[in-house]
Amino acid sequence: MTTTLISDATTSPTATPATAYDEPAGLAARGTLILLTGRGESAAAYGRFGRRISADAYKVRVVELDLDDIGAARDQVHALLADTTLPAPRVLAGTDAGAAYAAVLARGGQHAVDGVVLAGLALPGASAAEQDWDDELETRSACPAHRRVLTEDGSFERGALAQPLPPAWDEFGPQPSGLPTLVIHGSDDDLTPVDEALALFSGAPATETWVVEGGRHDVLNDVTHRSVSATVVLFLERLKLGADLPVIVRSGDRA
Repeated sequence: MTTTLISDATTSPTATPATAYDEPAGLAARGTLILLTGRGESAAAYGRFGRRISADAYKVRVVELDLDDIGAARDQVHALLADTTLPAPRVLAGTDAGAAYAAVLARGGQHAVDGVVLAGLALPGASAAEQDWDDELETRSACPAHRRVLTEDGSFERGALAQPLPPAWDEFGPQPSGLPTLVIHGSDDDLTPVDEALALFSGAPATETWVVEGGRHDVLNDVTHRSVSATVVLFLERLKLGADLPVIVRSGDRA
């Protein structure tokens, strides 16, 4: 398996996309986040996210998910988790179909991970009708910078949101795994209604659900990407303290 490590924030999306982001020099890595991409996306879509999370000393590894070759993504995840240089806690994350598959892998128990992050979850049967490019961008993200990345990415597959999830996921689909889990979803997600996405995980042990006000489908790359990344980092920090997610910062108004 080949990974490309890069930290240059000005890299063009048309260049070979990075799939690995490491902690800043001189810092000890605090954990590892393995991110599965969504439908149509290449690793280029997560350069900004990878740089931001790795800046807080968490290693990030991006795995491109192709619904026509799911086994390749599964094997990459397995290889990464077998890499003893990647420190714990090890968190499996995903967006869109990548979030659905991350939930499937975590629930299956075949991959030993310490936590799960599900952002902009896709559900079985949740596929878009055919859209022109402007409409697809509206569905995905309102962030002008991210829209430029998608537009300039020669590896990005336009119209992929119309591809349905594998039928097998109807039975063994996104559900709580029993692992510490963060679910974060946009309130204005036209592809997967927020109530449907959160209902699957409501009340599950060690599970937090957060709604991004005004967020589109790709909450990791929407206009509120800074706040969403901060939410992910706080989850990672709490997970590092324990599987029961101890509170680190609380309101001073609480007794």
